[in-house]
Amino acid sequence: MEEVLYKSTRSRKEPVKASEAILKGLSEDGGLFVPDHIPALDKSLAAFSKMNYQETAYEVMKLYLTDFTEEELKNCIAKAYDEKFDTEAIAPLTEAEGAYYLELFHGATIAFKDMALSILPHLMTTAAKKNHVKDEIVILTATSGDTGKAALAGFAGVEGTRIIVFYPKNGVSPIQEKQMVTQKGSNTYVVGITGNFDDAQTGVKRLFGDRELEKELAEAGFRFSSANSINIGRLVPQIVYYVYAYARLLAEGRITEGENINVVVPTGNFGNILAAFYAKNMGLPIGRLICASNDNKVLYDFFATGTYDRNREFVLTSSPSMDILISSNLERLIYRIAGNDEEKTAELMAALSSGGKYEITQQMREALSDFYGNYAGEEETAAAIKKLYTDCGYVIDTHTAVASAVYGKYKTDTQDMTKTVIASTASPYKFTRSVMDAMGEGSSDMDDFALADALSGLSGVAVPAAVEEIRTAPVLHNHVCDKEEMKEVVKKFLGV
Repeated sequence: MEEVLYKSTRSRKEPVKASEAILKGLSEDGGLFVPDHIPALDKSLAAFSKMNYQETAYEVMKLYLTDFTEEELKNCIAKAYDEKFDTEAIAPLTEAEGAYYLELFHGATIAFKDMALSILPHLMTTAAKKNHVKDEIVILTATSGDTGKAALAGFAGVEGTRIIVFYPKNGVSPIQEKQMVTQKGSNTYVVGITGNFDDAQTGVKRLFGDRELEKELAEAGFRFSSANSINIGRLVPQIVYYVYAYARLLAEGRITEGENINVVVPTGNFGNILAAFYAKNMGLPIGRLICASNDNKVLYDFFATGTYDRNREFVLTSSPSMDILISSNLERLIYRIAGNDEEKTAELMAALSSGGKYEITQQMREALSDFYGNYAGEEETAAAIKKLYTDCGYVIDTHTAVASAVYGKYKTDTQDMTKTVIASTASPYKFTRSVMDAMGEGSSDMDDFALADALSGLSGVAVPAAVEEIRTAPVLHNHVCDKEEMKEVVKKFLGV
């Protein structure tokens, strides 16, 4: 099997092995690690249709993580995809209104981030051993709501690691916040910042690039890594579920081998749809990649105009995990459509950093023909939830509803009736108030847990354990800081 090495999107630094890229998280030059080539699937689609999730994960991930032994990788997979998930299928498909909803929320924190963050701690600790790392690994992460809890759950109690999560204090749902601030584990630290997600993400990237801080930490026996989707160890496991979804449709006779499917992904930081793009480039028969945005429609505007411009009002919506104006993972796509040109990528990212915008060339725009972008406003999102519930009795969360609404627009615009998988990225129980209001069943005098009980009665789906366990859990983290204070907060937690 051909070795895959990882290069920075911004310079011609010496490429590194997969385990090194996972440990570093971000390249020293601020770029993201990308594979030096996208490997082709080496099993037939028919063969994949006979595999369970764990077997599919091994066959996909071994192609990217080429310096992990078979035993190491299978051990990581076995520890990740176990009884933490409430279904043996791990990522089941549900058909509703002519589309297939890929339910990515059956893990410990009821959001799609579990799919990658269940395995990342095991990949990281294995990578540390392989590279003879003696320092304690400090996971530094910004979250728009879901990554934080999934990362905390994954790394809590993992020997040789600590995790610090920054989230926008008033920019996540009550359930999301309660999930994070009740997190147990002496190696966990949760901090609300007075700012939005982009402030948190920019602050974390700045800490990664702070060479003086890096030196101080090294002297104290610490090194930073990331659990955000900027880490290639987050992205690779996400490719798996697109291959698995295709294989399930094939196994059930819904499609024939080689038949194209479309994929719709509600998109904020761009990692989840980028994983689908990588799957397509590995040979998975995906036609269109449909990028669904909420009112923070910076990606929709980018696909429509070729200009990425974050200079706009930041809108707080009912789909907070997508309330993002700087889509970090888009950089990996920019690098690819620029012909793997690190100088061009660095130039565009510098323009984004200094002026908040960049424009791609006509040639680069032509390389985006696989993508379709659109967005759904708040009323359209609520209407999508109500329609699916009224017509099918199927309840979706606000982020999935953005995707569902955009898929409706896509069909109207293109008349394309290709069979379609919609990435269902979170349980409706994470956003009970918005979901119940959309269904016309909400009440302002009920708290989010009472609303969860009411939703359970309507949907016939039990309240997930992830919600039950935080209902009466004590708050263990009540730290809040200004965005300028993030460095001091990190040093204080680590005792540096």
